Amino acid sequence: MISTAIRVARVGSPAELAAAALMILGFPALMLAALVPSIPAFAAAAAVTYLADHYLHRKGSYLVNRLSKVRAGLSIRFLIRELLLILLLARLGLADDLVYYGAIACFIAFYGLQAPHGALVTLIRNRRRMPVATRNIDLASRIRIPDAPPRRLLHRSAEKMLHLDLAAVTGILVSAALGSAVAGFIGIGVTVGLGCLYVLALVPYVRGAKIPPNAETVLAAVDDWLAEYRPETVLYFSGSKDSAYQVNMWLETMEQLDSRPLIILRERVILNNLAPTTVPVICVPGGVHLMNLDLSNVRVALYAANVGKNIHLLRVPTMKHVFIGHGDSDKLASVNPYSKVYDEVWTAGRAGRDRYAIADVGVRDADIVEVGRPQLAPIQGWSGVPAGRIPTVLYAPTWEGWDGNPGNTSIVLAGENIVNQLVQADPPVRVLYKPHPFTGTVSKEAGAAHRRIVALVEAAAAERVTDPKFLADAVAQVAAKAELTRIEARLAELSGKSTTKGDEAEATRDGLVDLARHEEVARLRAEWNTAYWGSFGSHEHRVITGAEPRLYDCFNVSDAMVSDISSVVSDFIASGKPYAVTDSAEVGVEEFKRANTAVRAATILSNSAAELGALLDAVRDPAADPLAEERGELKRYLLGPDEPTSIEQFNTAVANLAIKAETRNVGQESRTAAGAAELTA
Repeated sequence: MISTAIRVARVGSPAELAAAALMILGFPALMLAALVPSIPAFAAAAAVTYLADHYLHRKGSYLVNRLSKVRAGLSIRFLIRELLLILLLARLGLADDLVYYGAIACFIAFYGLQAPHGALVTLIRNRRRMPVATRNIDLASRIRIPDAPPRRLLHRSAEKMLHLDLAAVTGILVSAALGSAVAGFIGIGVTVGLGCLYVLALVPYVRGAKIPPNAETVLAAVDDWLAEYRPETVLYFSGSKDSAYQVNMWLETMEQLDSRPLIILRERVILNNLAPTTVPVICVPGGVHLMNLDLSNVRVALYAANVGKNIHLLRVPTMKHVFIGHGDSDKLASVNPYSKVYDEVWTAGRAGRDRYAIADVGVRDADIVEVGRPQLAPIQGWSGVPAGRIPTVLYAPTWEGWDGNPGNTSIVLAGENIVNQLVQADPPVRVLYKPHPFTGTVSKEAGAAHRRIVALVEAAAAERVTDPKFLADAVAQVAAKAELTRIEARLAELSGKSTTKGDEAEATRDGLVDLARHEEVARLRAEWNTAYWGSFGSHEHRVITGAEPRLYDCFNVSDAMVSDISSVVSDFIASGKPYAVTDSAEVGVEEFKRANTAVRAATILSNSAAELGALLDAVRDPAADPLAEERGELKRYLLGPDEPTSIEQFNTAVANLAIKAETRNVGQESRTAAGAAELTA
């Protein structure tokens, strides 16, 4: 029942739900206490509403944001509480008392201060919002960008300003209880005085040297940097917060380009969710500002998504435009007719080329280039289970999706069968269970199945710990755990140093990457992964949730995988290891393989998972693996050849297209010069 209420109210925890209930019920309690009248009851109800409101704001509760949509926003809630205090005074017979009139005057003056306070806060934020926000670009040497105002002045400023009425409310209640106006007027003075000081503290940040330069100056500085840096290849991206992963997956590839790279983003929310990178980044929300940037040195523009704002860069004829996408799969998005607008479309392997041919959406075969998938470079190959170690099988089901299709995930109908057979396998195997982070967010059945699977894995792990057949190197595990603690402490320290406490303007000014720190973090993450896997026995079953260890790290310690139709399967194919995919919708093996290219070299499981033995046999004896040759062919078909490497193929494709762009530009200049000569002849 509580979980249902949490889901309906869209709050994050039982504590949040309780705070929301207390705040909502607190206001009727305030009215009742004012009508009775009862000063202690009013004070208690007021305290509850203050504390609950503050807690929900600190948690960023969705419910609090929704209240403003039904005319019950923050300022209205404070005003209602103050009006009920006036009602309490009237019901106590204090309507002719001086404190009554003082309270009315105080709250009128206090709300009068809200207007200049809100105006100043808005003005400061607007003036400090840069027309172009950057990372890894030196603008500080070109323009003066002042420090951001202290965080305590602007962070949740409306809430802080309104809470200043606490002094007046407390003082007035004390006066009502004691029958003396002194405490009330002290509280009134504190509230009005602090309100005035808050407004005055904001004034310096809207004048003089504390104001950032105007848009023209900032854009000129960016153009000056562009002229000096002379970027050659641009990764362009526009999208919502949830799509940030689509650009993040290309950051490492951009860092490995032979040409000078640049990343152009169109939304601030994407910049705020961009993973750490050494590549220069420019975020240009305004289309006009983007079109006025000097990108004359760029020869190749890469697009990771088909979105409307692409047109703002596609209009530039001096560069060649390429759709690289954000994954290679059988989804309809992989053959979007919009792709016709690009000069070329790059796919991982032959499969992508064939998809466009079959879809017949107007993309010419001559405009398709196979470049592999550079992101899959961390996935290691396989030549069998190392001697002395039992096989490891990764179960990585996808989530249930939004449409209720039983074929989306195996977790509901097949998950327990799969895990039961794996933990009971003879000879034994180790099970790693890594569910999709969205599992159970839509379907209660999926959530319940997930919890049962977790219980199965944990029970099997506990049983294996006490089994004398499985020996662990306790000394090595202790050392690995100590190393894990050391690495995590250092990563936390580095993360703390990198936290930007200022605003967008200050982040732009101070956004140069610390290369030494960046390299240390990358090294520590690799060391963390090694220490993590060494901190427990290679025979121990494990439930893995959260961002670390990453999916590809799980691939590398596994000898086989069971999953569903998703990009997880397509990526795992790069390892060459045996894998199984569950036909949860039970369409049949032939139809399942016909409809899904990525499963053509898989062991197909029914919901009973009775076919799982074939997968385990292939792992235990690779020489007798009947699908090994098919997996190799499928890997080449989907992802291209292993040699040259994917990043080499990618760099070659960039270089070839840059030559085409330069050839086109030289031809245009020649034609323009010839035309001018004819006019003067």
